[in-house]
Amino acid sequence: MENRVQEIIEQQVLTVAKAVEDKIDDEIAALEKLDLDDIDVLRERRLQQMKKMAEKRGRWVSLGHGEYSEIFSEKDFFSIVKASDRVVCHFFRENWPCKVVDKHLGILAKQHIETRFIKIQAEKSPFLAEKLKIVVLPTIALIKNAKVDDYVVGFDELGGSDDFSTEELEERIGRAQVIFFEGESSLKPSKPQTRNVRHGSKSHGSDSE
Repeated sequence: MENRVQEIIEQQVLTVAKAVEDKIDDEIAALEKLDLDDIDVLRERRLQQMKKMAEKRGRWVSLGHGEYSEIFSEKDFFSIVKASDRVVCHFFRENWPCKVVDKHLGILAKQHIETRFIKIQAEKSPFLAEKLKIVVLPTIALIKNAKVDDYVVGFDELGGSDDFSTEELEERIGRAQVIFFEGESSLKPSKPQTRNVRHGSKSHGSDSE
């Protein structure tokens, strides 16, 4: 009799254990299925993001992004700032300090395809130089949504000499959020007077140097 009771107890224990095991297996399978679904959703989302980024890159390249190019007319300047959301424009003359800036911007143009990098000779663009109050050369105008948000004037913010690094200039431009820059800076960008550079706005009186 006792043996029979023992057998029944053992059978019940095995039955319960089997039920618990089956339940755990079902839960694991459900979790695995949920994880796979999540992975599929994330993969699809990532593919869509990659597709959109590829389309953006294609559009940027078609607009001249990825290269540092000289423009030769003020009309071209207005067309470019209207077409591209972010523009870095170097107002230059043929001298050594401006050639130093050319070297660094040529490197950054390739690294930051999201932004258009251009240069224009200040003395051959008097309307722009007067309108944007370009006095010291080199001056780098940092333009977002067709408005000059900030300037890098000369080398004062870059150590005061021409031996600054490309990374230093990149960090300075990045503070104005004209490039996608992930670095951290303890300095806050100044809040200069915003000047609309759309063609036809009233100009300001100033002589370019």
